[in-house]
Amino acid sequence: MGESTIETHYDATRPLRDDIRFLGGVLGDTIRDHEGPEVFDLIERVRVEAFRIRREEVERSAVAEMLDGVDIAVALPLIRAFSYFVLLANLAEDLQRDRRRAAHEAAGEPPQDSSLAATYRKLDAAALAGDRVADLLVDALVSPVITAHPTETRRRTVFDAQTRITELMRLRQRYTETERERADIELRIRRQVLSLWRTALIRLARLRIQDEISVGLRYYDLTLFDVIPAINAQVRAALRARWPGVELLARPILRPGSWIGGDRDGNPYVTAGVVRQAVDRAATVAFERYLRELVELEKTLALSARLVAVTPEVAALATTGYSDPATHADEPYRRALHHIRSRMTATAKAALSTVPSDGLDVGALPYPTPQAVLDDLDAVDASLRAGGDDLLADDRLARLRHAVETFGFHLQALDMRQNSEVHEQVVADLLAWAGVHPDYPSLPERQRVELLATELSTRRPLLGPHARLSELAAKELDIVRAARDVVAALGAEAIPTYVISMCTSVSDLLEAALLLKEGGLLDPGEPDGSPSCSVGIVPLFETIEDLSAGAATLSAALEIPFYRELVTAQGMRQEVMLGYSDSNKDGGYLAANWALYRAELDLIDVARATGIRLRLFHGRGGTVGRGGGRSYDAILAQPAGAVRGSLRLTEQGEVIAAKYAEPGAAHRNLESLIAGTLESTLLDMEGLGPDAEPSYEIMDDLATRARAAYAHLVHETPGFVQYFRQSTPVAEVGDLNIGSRPAARKPTNSVADLRAIPWVMSWSQARVMLPGWYGTGTALEQWIDGDPERLATLADLYRRWPFFRTVLSNLAQVMAKSDLDIAARYAELVDDVQLRERIFGMIRAEHARTVRVHAAITGNDHLLADNPSLAESIHNRFPYLEPLNQMQVDLLRRLRAGDDSELVKRGILLTMNGLATALRNSG
Repeated sequence: MGESTIETHYDATRPLRDDIRFLGGVLGDTIRDHEGPEVFDLIERVRVEAFRIRREEVERSAVAEMLDGVDIAVALPLIRAFSYFVLLANLAEDLQRDRRRAAHEAAGEPPQDSSLAATYRKLDAAALAGDRVADLLVDALVSPVITAHPTETRRRTVFDAQTRITELMRLRQRYTETERERADIELRIRRQVLSLWRTALIRLARLRIQDEISVGLRYYDLTLFDVIPAINAQVRAALRARWPGVELLARPILRPGSWIGGDRDGNPYVTAGVVRQAVDRAATVAFERYLRELVELEKTLALSARLVAVTPEVAALATTGYSDPATHADEPYRRALHHIRSRMTATAKAALSTVPSDGLDVGALPYPTPQAVLDDLDAVDASLRAGGDDLLADDRLARLRHAVETFGFHLQALDMRQNSEVHEQVVADLLAWAGVHPDYPSLPERQRVELLATELSTRRPLLGPHARLSELAAKELDIVRAARDVVAALGAEAIPTYVISMCTSVSDLLEAALLLKEGGLLDPGEPDGSPSCSVGIVPLFETIEDLSAGAATLSAALEIPFYRELVTAQGMRQEVMLGYSDSNKDGGYLAANWALYRAELDLIDVARATGIRLRLFHGRGGTVGRGGGRSYDAILAQPAGAVRGSLRLTEQGEVIAAKYAEPGAAHRNLESLIAGTLESTLLDMEGLGPDAEPSYEIMDDLATRARAAYAHLVHETPGFVQYFRQSTPVAEVGDLNIGSRPAARKPTNSVADLRAIPWVMSWSQARVMLPGWYGTGTALEQWIDGDPERLATLADLYRRWPFFRTVLSNLAQVMAKSDLDIAARYAELVDDVQLRERIFGMIRAEHARTVRVHAAITGNDHLLADNPSLAESIHNRFPYLEPLNQMQVDLLRRLRAGDDSELVKRGILLTMNGLATALRNSG
């Protein structure tokens, strides 16, 4: 880097350094004032030493020695201090990104990849035929699905305070004209930081599922209700302008979903009542906004009939707007909108548990569908435009029309999900009660399929009104019946999907179908007719073996006449979900990533052979070990034909807040999802051409080697589970109170039964990050085997193939957050010295091997050479992790030595919270 470049970079980052210095100073003043000079001085000495460690001026032991045996009464404010230092540094980084983006745009530089502006340029250059575009986007859908997977450790109160400080910091950088204005803003920031310091970081009680529903819905008020419809309208207009005469995107492309309240896999707290509550509260959010907007429209569209003419359609709406014909007699738009509001109120009254506050309950008829609402709003829009009042039509009314079209009555699609093992138990209970078969689980797969297909061919129910079932079967049927009632009240889009976890066979699909039939959502039809079901049955393939067999499972299901007819009745659309978390835990990072890619290739072949329209649903987590990484890059890394205009993906934990808590961030992230979808669908992104099959064979070999290396450590090394449990805070993760689900599927000591989130989060806390890289270095090094030509082959794949490049880039990101010197401190918690040295020695050797081979393939001199923004972020934030990790190790040692006081336990949880905040995607 030349001297001028260094100076330019220094100048560009000066505002970031100034913000961090200012916020750190405010926090320091607050701590000094409220914790006393002794605590403040210790915190400051530790902070200085942590930064000296970063500059390699002192040994790693410097901070550890300062904190060794510190009194717990001092340790707690120290941990809180560094947790808040990290939180405020994160805030400053977000502001810096906004500044950089604004400077980029102001300089008139070309739009950046992942923006729609850049995508439109690429589409323009490709000169695509309109009919081809229309075919590929015929039922386009981009659906981010919010889940309650618990990796967001911040309380809502802390989150809200952080948001207020962010807004004040924006004002601070804007108001620099007078000292008085700036001083006033800084005083307000000090108040917010004091409030933050006085706020507890961790919850006393575990989140209830009702709390999770509220947390998920808050993002609509924060950003999504405004941002999603606006993007939908913009994308539709942009595409139709490029291909005039082609009816592109008949439906909005961006339609959100949720699992919160419908995902009962391993969550015993999801009941029929919870399903109803989740949908009711979501729909209430939609109706509240619609009614509020209609009230405002009545005020702003008080146009006089003495000055404007209206169409007959609006005149007809106006005649029933008020019971008194004289009220606003010469304001037809106001009267028409009043009529629409009265009917929306009636709709809400019929569908919801309570009528929103802006309702107008005058006994009007409810709207039967969202389209009926749109018809009336469109009539108002057409009348305004006919009178030349386009400016008015394009404002609040347009936003309401786009919102109703996007969100309907339901706001978001709620998925149902349950484990195939539960389905088997419930179906066995139903069949035994009905006298069909006394021991369904004993049947081989072929007989199961024959029996289920027979039952699904008839409308005869298995149960009568007085059936006595097990508690589990009764609960599961009640949930499906609740879903039936929701669909009847709010439409099929309210609950469109039923996901089967750990799906391994055709019978797993048919068992879910039988439950939907018994619950009233699936109708087998007349003897000579076709079945119908508003809910799509979605297999979730999770382990590497299930991913490998997924295409064969789906193909076999489509050979069953009933299932083929059902898919045909649903427009030949078949959705398949791919599990990133369990496949990684099962086989390691590289093997899991390639298993997912191979599964997609095989599923694409099945789709072509059977004529179905395949939609893939990606169950990605926040960390690389659970499928995380930049969504845009991940979409472009899909095989050719895997996207075809539609995809769904989960958004989990702390990633949700990072992406959707602020309007600008929400807009950029949602744009990137659509940009990736359009490019992957309409352009050749794989770039391998005739080299595809040889490249796939190389990956087959690499994946086999990587899985073997991973399995040797995780599944085959004696004592590995003991090492994992003693060298990480996995036992304490369950005490964080960050979610309603238990930390394990079953009360066992097996890695297989541990949920992926505590598995990944525990390794992250200990700074090993093992799920995001282990086994990859061995595979690559073995395959290259010192051959320069083989190294050149991999380097070429890195340059040309988005999949391989993304795999190595994500690996580098997660390894850059690891710190094996810190991890060595955690390894010291393992009682068995020989076990400790053997396993940590394997981890350290593989880490060094992976860093070495990554550099050889990529040509980069350090892990984050291709990601300077993350490199800068780590440089700014990670010194604050040093004391948090050191204190966590010390407190874990105290706890395991018998000091189980509440203060020690609280200290551990506080360190976990602070580290999760610093790492930003930890589970």
